Order: sequence, then C-alpha cells, then structure tokens
Amino acid sequence: MDYGKILNQTVIDIKPSGIRKFFDIAAEMDDVISLGVGEPDFQTPWHIRQAGIVSLQNGKTRYTSNRGLKELRACISKYINDRTGVKYDPETDILVSVGGSEAIDAAVRTLVSPGDEVLIVEPSFVCYEPICRLAGGIPVALPTKAENSFRLTPSELQKHITPRTKALILPYPGNPTGAIMERNDLEAIAAVLRETDIMVISDEIYSELTYTGDRHVSISCIDGMKERTVVVNGFSKTYSMTGWRLGYAYGPAPVIKQMTKIHQFAIMSAPTTSQYAAIEAVKNGRHDIENMVEEYDMRRRLIVDGFRTLGFECFEPLGAFYAFPSIRSTGMSSEEFCEKLLYSKKVAVIPGNAFGQSGEGHIRASYCYSVEHIKEALHRIGEFLSENGLR
Repeated sequence: MDYGKILNQTVIDIKPSGIRKFFDIAAEMDDVISLGVGEPDFQTPWHIRQAGIVSLQNGKTRYTSNRGLKELRACISKYINDRTGVKYDPETDILVSVGGSEAIDAAVRTLVSPGDEVLIVEPSFVCYEPICRLAGGIPVALPTKAENSFRLTPSELQKHITPRTKALILPYPGNPTGAIMERNDLEAIAAVLRETDIMVISDEIYSELTYTGDRHVSISCIDGMKERTVVVNGFSKTYSMTGWRLGYAYGPAPVIKQMTKIHQFAIMSAPTTSQYAAIEAVKNGRHDIENMVEEYDMRRRLIVDGFRTLGFECFEPLGAFYAFPSIRSTGMSSEEFCEKLLYSKKVAVIPGNAFGQSGEGHIRASYCYSVEHIKEALHRIGEFLSENGLR
C-alpha cells in the first residue's frame, strides 16, 4: 500500500516539534542535565490531588457536560472577575478543555477558514503554526526582538495586516522568551485592532507566573477588546497540573458556542477527575501559586545571572519560567550549539529556531528545575565554552 497517496499531505508537511527532538535525544543518554522541558518540578499540591481522589471514591466517574462541570465554570468565572474585573457568563462564555492546547486548536478551527491569514507573534510556542495549517490557514510570523523586550509593537502588527487577516495569536507571558505585555503595550495593539474585524486568541497560560509585582493584564480588559478576544488559560503551569490535562477558554458567547461544538464531537468532555481537582485548585490554591512564584523568581535571577556571567547577552524574563539567552557570540547556529552542548557536556537546552526563525541565535533554558540542577547545567555550559575557546 502506498501510504504517500493516502496520508494527508498537510500533516506530512508539518515538521516534528523541535522541542521533542532534543528531548528524545536526551532521553536516550545517561547523566543528562536537562533545561529543556517546560514543566513545573513541583508536585500538584496535596489538597488538589486529594480532591481528585475523593471524587473517585465518591464514584464521580461519568462524563460531564460538554462545556465542563457547572461548578467549575462558575469558579472560573469568579476567578476571571476577581483577577481582571471582567465578567463572563459561566453558562455561555466559558468552555473547559483538555489542556490549553485543545482550546487553542478549537479557537483556531472556529475562526479560521481555508486561505485566511493568522498573525502569530514569534518567537512563540511550537503549536500555533501547525494548528493554523491544519485548519487551512496561512500563518504569518510577527517577529519580535530583544531590543523591544520581545513585545509586539503596533507598527509591526500594522505592517502585516491584509484584507485576508482573520486572527492574531497573542501569547503573553511568552514561551520561550519570558516576555510580558503591559497595559500601555496592549492599549497600543488594541488601537490598531479596533479598526479591524480581526479576532485575538490570547494564550495566557502563564498569566499567574509574573515577576514585576504587578498582576498580568489581559487584552480582554482593554476597552473594545472583550468582544473580539478569546482567552486561553489552564491549570498546568499555574497549579503544577500538567498531567491532569485541563484548560479552558472564555470569550464571546457566539464563538464559545462553536468551539463547544468542535469540542463536543472531537473530545466529548474534559477528564472528570481533573475537573473536580480543578475546583479545589481555583477555590483554595492561591497560596500554592504564591509559593511557586517566589521559588521561580529566585531561580530566574540565578539562571539569568549565570548566563550573563558566562558572557551571554540574556534578556531578563518577566514572566513564565524560561530564559532566552543569545548565543550569537559563539558563531554557531542555535541547533549547532545545542547539539554540540548535548553530545559533549550532556546538557539539554532547546534551539531558539524551534520557536520560529526570529528565535535563531538564541537558546531556551527552562528554570523550573532545582537550584542544584540549574547550577550544574551552568557549570557544564561554562566548561563547554572554555573547551571550545569561546570564553
């Protein structure tokens, strides 16, 4: 059988994730120190795990409604209002999904028709472009630069808008850069978008992990933007619940209605046990977030100072849990640097071009690892530079 004639060519043409490539190589090696995976090293807090266990003990093992448990949606609605001051109806405006990634996929498929252009801020998470292509959309990169703190500028946005532009994917706090957008930045972007019919898919999965002392500001809070924004968030990063696979989207009721239809036929409902655990997380998990943010902030300063001491230019991340140092001074490409470092010193980091071409010349290093782990990785990187005459 000729599978080349059978398989979907769009799927065949999608490149595998650059993150997984290095993760898979590292998994086959001994004594590897990895800074590659964006997953909290904390266990899910016990009271959240216990809520999931109790739900199982009580026989709560059936499907929930497609949109998610009513109590969970009510908790999410209250959380959004408490954190942003914006009200969303739990009956019509909120969808509980299988992780944030499913919500992004459903949002793109709801909004994008074949031939529509989707503006994607880069460097950014690896799923946006493939999801866009699978929906028949045309991804258009919006490059950001360290000199602009990796923030999207209104001029860059305006330059890429065409009559075919349907949506903007706005991922802040950012992966891999750790960049944030402050209110004045978002006001400037909103001023451009209010003159168009472009919808925003705002990926805010790291919204609770910021280090400026101020709360994250969602573009949905800006005047005129609630009706043109779908916000995606979740529990993986905020509560260290990656394996529970639970996220959510909120936005205009007509959009959420169609997203729910996709979710209904493709997924049915998010995991029931995870939803009961999430209720506990939203109700009683504030102190868990604060403890994790305090620890991440200490590690953030450690790793940024470490890269700068090694001679790298390193943008100061103000959100998420990644550093994104420039390795241009080595004369190597991002992939060459990462491969040589992995094979010679057994340190795994991710090449910046895995997150779009504007990430070339950088590497992503996660600091959701122990202090000892980070220090050992920095030590080995220093040895690598010295042994190659780069320091």
